[in-house]
Amino acid sequence: MNIDAAIAFVEGHIDYGTWAARSGRTGNVELSLDRMHRFIELLGNPQVGLPIIHVTGTNGKGSTSRMITRLLMAEGLRVGTYSSPHLARYNERFRLNDIDIDDTTLASLFTAAADAEERLGERLMPFEVLTGAAYIWFAQQRVDVAVIEVGVLGRFDATNVGHGSVAVVTNIGFDHTDGEGDWQQRIADEKAGIVKPGSHLVLGSIDSRLEHVFETQGAASIWRLGREINTVADRPTATGRNVAVSTPLQTLDSIELSLHGAHQATNCALAVAAASAFLQRPLDPTAAHSALADVHMPARLETVMLHPQVIIDGAHNPDAARALGAAIRDSMPCAGQRTLVIGLLAGRDPSAMLTAIDASSFANVIACTPPTARARPAAELAAAAAELGCAVRVIDNIGDALQAAIDTADSDDQIVVTGSIYLVADAREWLLDRAHT
Repeated sequence: MNIDAAIAFVEGHIDYGTWAARSGRTGNVELSLDRMHRFIELLGNPQVGLPIIHVTGTNGKGSTSRMITRLLMAEGLRVGTYSSPHLARYNERFRLNDIDIDDTTLASLFTAAADAEERLGERLMPFEVLTGAAYIWFAQQRVDVAVIEVGVLGRFDATNVGHGSVAVVTNIGFDHTDGEGDWQQRIADEKAGIVKPGSHLVLGSIDSRLEHVFETQGAASIWRLGREINTVADRPTATGRNVAVSTPLQTLDSIELSLHGAHQATNCALAVAAASAFLQRPLDPTAAHSALADVHMPARLETVMLHPQVIIDGAHNPDAARALGAAIRDSMPCAGQRTLVIGLLAGRDPSAMLTAIDASSFANVIACTPPTARARPAAELAAAAAELGCAVRVIDNIGDALQAAIDTADSDDQIVVTGSIYLVADAREWLLDRAHT
């Protein structure tokens, strides 16, 4: 298959109803790794023996994984990174030394996955196809370490056919849950499923009453945020954060982190801990400082335009929206007015999201409809914004919304685009295309 046929093959597996059920939003499906194990065996079990750092968490997985990647690259390791979702191209999910896979190689991996699925005789989830392809590639490339992001939760996630020598849990927040009963306990149980006996666990921001869920998984050692791992100092700068972090192995001072938001200081501490845990030694301070100054995350508090300043961020759940709101107030000041451009998926509570980001503090809110069958109509989001006292209007199409926001903005105003990753991805593409015309 060429790349177009290969992508069509993967996208032919998308089933929004099943996705919603597996995300805990509607219905019930049987959760099991049996099919994934049979599939990966047909691919030759490329994950067996692969050195893995496995990363889960409600928020922060992408930034933490990218920082781990850059830190280990700076130590001279050959690093594969598997992440999701992508913004524009599937290639973004598969990276070798922080460079996207090329089309020809990606097409060959999808072809191998298609052949294995045919022999399996059973329809796969798209994430299973993608995960199998990632494990094939990292084995072929003989990476020194694969940094693997969980797709959903952990225990029954397709990535969990691999065995991480280091498991990272960034946090536990309100996502992929029906919100009923002790949802934090249920999410903790699922995320703890990536912790393998004898592994090293790096445990981020979780309720102390849930620690026992992770402590009983058989990890050889556990480093916990706020105890063995700490953010010693953190202040905003014009280009990101100036951070100092400590782990049981070392303290790194005056890190010039090229990412905005106080939450990135926490992600940085977890990344330093995970990288040094994998190496089983302190990181080289000079290499670590250089690596962290060179970390870039598209659509994570990313400034895509100046005058007016346009910031895009894929804050798709209330915890992420809360972090975004705090970040723009804390480290991205605005001399003029702020406009919020937002669109959500069905299953998101509009009032909770708008409250988390403090939408009423924006001078204007523009509600959009994300370009997906799973979108919540913009009119529903606008109604929730109006109830919160926001000055809101509906512009369904993100390009039209951005054009309207830019046309009515002064040079010192700020436009914040957030919500569904589908919306943010289209916004980013529209803005970059505009910058090049």
